[in-house]
Amino acid sequence: MADIFLALLHHPVVDRHQRIVTSSITSLDIHDLARSSCTFGVRTFFIVHPVAEQREFASTVIDHWRFDFGRSYDSRRREALDLVQIVADLDAAAAAAERLCGARPTIVHTSARARGGISFAELRRSIEAQDARPLMILLGTGFGLAPEVADRCDLMLEPIHGAGDYNHLSVRAAGAIILDRLRGR
Repeated sequence: MADIFLALLHHPVVDRHQRIVTSSITSLDIHDLARSSCTFGVRTFFIVHPVAEQREFASTVIDHWRFDFGRSYDSRRREALDLVQIVADLDAAAAAAERLCGARPTIVHTSARARGGISFAELRRSIEAQDARPLMILLGTGFGLAPEVADRCDLMLEPIHGAGDYNHLSVRAAGAIILDRLRGR
């Protein structure tokens, strides 16, 4: 089975008016996506942010659970947070993934606004193939990944469809659903 990497990008992402922005890291995203990553066998969960102070904030949150009171309070959270690597940009995440598994990962773009894209079932079959390449799934904060990110991706994943027309999941919820569809039993 292919190695799966998850990358949460905070730049370049878009705001509600489709302007390119840099969003802030939230502790909820760190915790919840790390726990989902651990649950579904993700090799590494990358938090990608260009601003050093934001990367430092993420390190502080993680270190609380690795070394401080949190370590003795909830060791399961520490196990999940051990999967997290904090990097400045997508290139750094892709390079780190390549060093870990010896091959460039296939980069997968996700978007609630996508038209078409590879189906979850087809991508899952690809992941489960014997000669499967590693995969890096990109998640965007704000109102999603900027269009320039799509140009760097190898695949576009179909969007998650709900029961109606409303389609604005939190990145934490979308990440968990994607991972469940690709790796869940």
